[in-house]
Amino acid sequence: MRDIVRPFVTDDDPDRHIRCQDALQAAFQDLVSAAISVGWSEREVLLAIGDLVDHQVLSLEANDRTDVLVALLKRMT
Repeated sequence: MRDIVRPFVTDDDPDRHIRCQDALQAAFQDLVSAAISVGWSEREVLLAIGDLVDHQVLSLEANDRTDVLVALLKRMT
């Protein structure tokens, strides 16, 4: 898999999301191609990646909510 380049823009740059996509594009294509080469269809691969992304985002959101609750509980004690 190809290397992913470091961000070269600040966190508040309005194009940071696009720059991240640019950095991931080649590695993403390598991942998709590798899965297709062992027998998965492109549709299966893309749907599976989408599901994995959804699950990861849900996990991040749940962790964020937990962090807020823990901080609140710490202030209450």
